[in-house]
Amino acid sequence: MQRIYDFIRRHPTWVDSFWAVFLFGISCVSAVAQQEVEHAEPVAVVPIALLLSLVVALRRRMPEKMLLLAIGLGVAQLVLDVETMPANFAMLVITYTVAATGARWASRLALGVGLCAAPLAQLRWPEREANALQYLAIIVFTTVPFALAWVLGDSIRTRRAYFAELEERASRLEKEREAQAKVAVAAERARIARELHDVVAHNVSVMVVQADGAAYVLDAAPDQAKKALETISSTGRQALAEMRRLLGVLRTGEHQESGEYVPQPDVEQIDDLVQQCRSAGLPVDFKVEGTPRPLPSGVELTAYRIVQEALTNTRKHGGPNAGASVRLVYFDDGLGLLVEDDGKGAPHELYEEGGIDGQGHGLIGMRERVGMVGGTLDAGPRPGGGFRISALLPLKPVH
Repeated sequence: MQRIYDFIRRHPTWVDSFWAVFLFGISCVSAVAQQEVEHAEPVAVVPIALLLSLVVALRRRMPEKMLLLAIGLGVAQLVLDVETMPANFAMLVITYTVAATGARWASRLALGVGLCAAPLAQLRWPEREANALQYLAIIVFTTVPFALAWVLGDSIRTRRAYFAELEERASRLEKEREAQAKVAVAAERARIARELHDVVAHNVSVMVVQADGAAYVLDAAPDQAKKALETISSTGRQALAEMRRLLGVLRTGEHQESGEYVPQPDVEQIDDLVQQCRSAGLPVDFKVEGTPRPLPSGVELTAYRIVQEALTNTRKHGGPNAGASVRLVYFDDGLGLLVEDDGKGAPHELYEEGGIDGQGHGLIGMRERVGMVGGTLDAGPRPGGGFRISALLPLKPVH
């Protein structure tokens, strides 16, 4: 049974052709049976019945053309005095088909012609021995099927359009979800890349500076070399702790503040960061202006990472005698950061072109971080020499 149903769905024209042949056969039998009482010549009945059956067979492939053919055949019946026959059922079928799948103009035309077909047929072939009330009832009774056929077809059209819209909307939502997922993945990769860069670049820079210093004074000042090695050890442990935090976030999808995972750095830890840089041999002047208050976690992390990256860049590009200053200013509606150094500054390509040969990602990460919290950042050489990074981060009340 299922195979038959599938075959019918795959070959609708064959099904229509079967019913067309059936309809033509009934019409021919009816014409032969009533040959003696028909007013029209029998030769006119057969071609009209054949063409009306053709309307049923091809209604799905060319509904508008079959509608026009059916209308022409109806006019021919009126002119040639060929009374209604079983093949005229094709007019109901094409009315439904055009209302369901045809063009809008064809649908309206089918409705108008269908409502006029029954009255015209009664005027052309009136019922004998029928009074006015019976005559009116016959017209109404024969008009209703055309109206019902059109209403049914139009409701099918509306339902199909509704389901098509639902499918299109579902497809669009699926594409939007996929696009959002890709954007989220890209944003998460960028966030992880920034975190890894900040952790690795800063701590490894400190370890390299301390290792170079320890190697230089290893024979002349063993105590200083030992202190440098201790700094390398503590910095390495800090880097490992932050790496574990990042890996923990990746595995669980949320920050864990217990066990081996450490919380996100905040503004209060900037002082520890400055002390670490001082112990690594970089003179840093740190000042806080305004009244410290709670900040959104995103602003806290952004401020810490900007200072961390700026001091790392000073060690990389400022030269051996460079010094730095860090200013943290609490405004009423924002947090200001100013990091300056008096070194030789960074190459022009690093802060204007976004880096060459894989360099310059620290400043790119700064701009991305500041943009995520809706702030502004300016980075470039100082008028008096050295490098300067200033940022303004907007504040929102913490509830």
